[in-house]
Amino acid sequence: MPERRPAPLTRPDGSPIRALVVDDELNLSELLRMALRNEGWDARTAANGQEALNIVREFTPDLLVLDIMMPGLDGMEVLRRVRAAGNDVPVLFLTAKDAVEDRIAGISAGGDDYVTKPFNLEEVVVRLRGMARRHVAVTAERDPRLRVGDLVLDEDTYDVERGGVPIKLTAKEFELLRYLMQNPRRVLSKAQILDQVWSYDFGGTSSVVEIYISYLRKKIDTLGEPLIHTVRGVGYTIKPGR
Repeated sequence: MPERRPAPLTRPDGSPIRALVVDDELNLSELLRMALRNEGWDARTAANGQEALNIVREFTPDLLVLDIMMPGLDGMEVLRRVRAAGNDVPVLFLTAKDAVEDRIAGISAGGDDYVTKPFNLEEVVVRLRGMARRHVAVTAERDPRLRVGDLVLDEDTYDVERGGVPIKLTAKEFELLRYLMQNPRRVLSKAQILDQVWSYDFGGTSSVVEIYISYLRKKIDTLGEPLIHTVRGVGYTIKPGR
């Protein structure tokens, strides 16, 4: 059975958590920005201290990832100015320095955590998630409903409807549709579908996938514009028609 992706952390109003990554190493900051966007966050970058201060005023981030060693305004000075403006945004310091005095200076300046370069990207993301839980009022409640266009599948009640019209599915049809809807717009091969929906205990052939795709099309695509698409030579995908 497909694993559920953990529900993303959000702000109280349901909007994405906002994070600003400040580092003059552009490749590093872009890598971290992409990792945070993969978490469902609204992540931006700044290449220097002055740019960071301008973005903080306009973007009002919930979390700040701040490199200490930067030309011009360094991370310590950026944080001093942020705090002087009355902004208590949680800060994770990034630096190549690992001396105890630098750690103490960072925390004393108002930083909340400290990571030395080179660092493990996954560890930084985990630390930021922890900071978000501690300092930002967030919710991680999982919405059991998957949606693609006007098609809705409820993972808790096993109800499926399209445009408000209930659709009755067999257990295997439901599992197949759920796997497709958990991966909207992603082209899934027959091998992937067999592995995830029928698992390793199935001894048949890939033709069973074609058969069940046809079952779903008869029950779903007849209620509106086609949602289930065949990518010849590759597999199947589900996506809104527009």
